[in-house]
Amino acid sequence: GTGPLPDFRDGTKATFHYRTLRVGDEEGTPLDDSRARGKPMELIAGKKFKLPVWEAVLRTMRPGERARFRCDVKHVVLYPLVSKSLRNIAAGKDPLEGQRHCCSIAQLHEHYSLGYPDLDELQKNPQPLIFDIEVLKVEAPGSYQQDPWAMTDEEKLQAVPLIHKEGNELYREGKVPEAAAKYYDAIACLKNLQMKEQPGSPDWIELDQKITPLLLNYCQCKLQCEEYYEVLDHCSSILNKYEDNVKAYFKRGKAHAAVWNVAEAQADFAKVLALDPSLRPVVSKELRSLDARLREKEAEDKIRFKGIFSQ
Repeated sequence: GTGPLPDFRDGTKATFHYRTLRVGDEEGTPLDDSRARGKPMELIAGKKFKLPVWEAVLRTMRPGERARFRCDVKHVVLYPLVSKSLRNIAAGKDPLEGQRHCCSIAQLHEHYSLGYPDLDELQKNPQPLIFDIEVLKVEAPGSYQQDPWAMTDEEKLQAVPLIHKEGNELYREGKVPEAAAKYYDAIACLKNLQMKEQPGSPDWIELDQKITPLLLNYCQCKLQCEEYYEVLDHCSSILNKYEDNVKAYFKRGKAHAAVWNVAEAQADFAKVLALDPSLRPVVSKELRSLDARLREKEAEDKIRFKGIFSQ
C-alpha cells in the first residue's frame, strides 16, 4: 500500500481477505480462508465485534497492504464463535444462529457444540492463532450500503424500504438476478428481526406481513431465472400461513407447470380463479400454454418411444 493511512473513524468499512492458521501449522490447511469461500470479510469500525484485535490491526493498514500477525489465547478465546458467525454469513445464514439464547460463557461450555468439529476442538482447547490479512479497500462512513448482518435493528428497519425500491428498479431494468439479490437482502433484514420475536406475536406477524410481498417479488425473479423448485418451496411456505394469497397460488401454479406437475398446477390455478375470478384471462392463458406444452411433449414422446420399440 502507498499513501497516507485512511481516516479509520467509527463507521469506516474495511474490506479484506483473511486466513486463520494454528501456530505451528503455518503451511497446513487454514481454519478459515475467505478466498476459498469466494467472499472477502467486511468490518465496520466501531461496531460491536468479538475480535477487536482485527480492527486494531486494520487501523494501521493501507489498501493493498498485507500483514501476518500472531495473537495470544487471551485475544482469540472467542474466535470459534466469530468463525461460526462468518461461516454462517458465507453460507447465507443468520450470523447469530445458535447464539441468541445463551451468554458467551455458556457458549464456551465444554458440552456446547458450534456445529463444526474444528471449531469445537479449538473451543475446548484454546491456542494462539496466526492471521494473514490483505486489505482490499477502505470506505468512509456514508459512502457504502451496509450488509444486513452488520446493521443494527433500527438500521435494518430503515433500510428495507430503500432496498425494496432498489430491487424494483433493477427488475424494471431487466436486471433480474440483481433484483433478486436486493429482495433477498431486504428479506434477510426482516427475518433477522423476526427471529427475536415470539412466533405468532403481534410484532412477529407485522414483520411477516412485510416479508411476504418481498418474498413474492423474489419468487417472481426466480421464476424468470427458471429456479422453479425454490419458487415451490417459498410459495408453499406463504400459503401455509396465508391460505388466501392469490399471488402465491399463481406463482406456485406457474412453477408446478414448468416442472410438469400438471395436476398441482391445475389445482393452484383453480384456486386463483376461486379467490379472484377477474384473473380468468390470465389463468386461461397459462392453462392454454400448459396444454400446448403437454401436447408437444406427448408428440415428442411418441416419436422417441416409437424409435425405441422399432429397434
